[in-house]
Amino acid sequence: MLLGCIADDFTGATDLANNLVRSGMRTLQTIGVPSTGAPDAPLAGEVDAVVVALKSRTIAASEAVAQSLAALDWLRRAGCRQFFFKYCSTFDSTPQGNIGPVAEALMKALDADIAIACPAFPTNARTIYMGNLFVGQVPLSDSGMRDHPLTPMRDSNLVRVLQAQSRAKVGLVAWTDVAAGEAAIRARFAALQAEGVRLAVVDAINDADLHAIGAACAGHLLITAGSGVAIGLPENFRRAGLLPLRANAAELPRVPGRAAVISGSCSQATNGQVAHWIESGRAAIRIDPLAIAGGGDVAAAALAQADSLLQSGPVLFYATAASEEVKAVQAKLGVAEAGALVERALAAIAQGLIERGVTRLVVAGGETAGAVVQALGVTALKIGPQIDPGVPWTATQGAHPILLALKSGNFGSRDFFVKSLEQVDA
Repeated sequence: MLLGCIADDFTGATDLANNLVRSGMRTLQTIGVPSTGAPDAPLAGEVDAVVVALKSRTIAASEAVAQSLAALDWLRRAGCRQFFFKYCSTFDSTPQGNIGPVAEALMKALDADIAIACPAFPTNARTIYMGNLFVGQVPLSDSGMRDHPLTPMRDSNLVRVLQAQSRAKVGLVAWTDVAAGEAAIRARFAALQAEGVRLAVVDAINDADLHAIGAACAGHLLITAGSGVAIGLPENFRRAGLLPLRANAAELPRVPGRAAVISGSCSQATNGQVAHWIESGRAAIRIDPLAIAGGGDVAAAALAQADSLLQSGPVLFYATAASEEVKAVQAKLGVAEAGALVERALAAIAQGLIERGVTRLVVAGGETAGAVVQALGVTALKIGPQIDPGVPWTATQGAHPILLALKSGNFGSRDFFVKSLEQVDA
């Protein structure tokens, strides 16, 4: 295996894996750190990259570091040549972490002199200019992420955000250097190192920038970034004669059966996707956090309601709500408890759907996706074709595969739920 990746949430892991597959790397995503030793020879021969999906974005920084180091240890034993720490393209974090602490711990373990920090993903309208992260045409601090229930982002300046989390000095590779190409980027890395900088925020406003950054990082043992930078990495391995051209990297099995959608994200994008599904006349069942807190078996009731609906077509189960409603629920239950209640209920619904013959399942929201795949006992996913930028279909491993689309809350077109199921209609 060539590239070993550590992602801080499950949908972010599939986002990264999607970009690697589209660039011709056969990619396997594991759910958590595998419990066994390094991959055996057959697996190593069938996979070019592995993405270890953690659920570490919003946990305590010390625990995020411990989990990330465990993942690194497994990937090193698997023989990976380069390592990638993946976080969200909106740099989701708090003043305490977890991006800075995890990046520094990985650098120390690998004895890396410098590592980039670049969440840019221009295809999904995430760009960085002079160290400031933009979502579409607005700074991060003016976007919907300003009011994120777990990781509100009130500062768009990534140098400042990362420095608040890090002991090491943080610097900037400005777009003027990036636009000048690979050699200029490398020269700026050297200049920053001479100044004592160990973490370098890198500007990027288009895919050409990402390819140049990827090429400049060919010799870096560790890269920390969003999924965008990954598009520039496979070519490094090809130039080194380590990766052949692969036309079938995204192949998945055809899987007949029922289909459903589970949505726990409350992002603006997912709210629009839920609205589109309902407006198009498709079956939908709302999951109320307050009803769960009241002690009722909301999951069982929702599944009972869905029994007849599933016979006619896909059903959406959603806890998605506008930010004002989310805040009201959190005020009554507490932020952590409200999220945990919803995650447990949606995970139980996912289990019930599989028992009812659902084999194609779309899940919206990183925390929700993590809860669902853990409840289903999924240990690894083969990455398949892209649905929308950053979101592929995946297949569980084994004799009876299930197709899963794990969507980050902020990703996907308004018709994503409908479009994704049409793509794998058996």
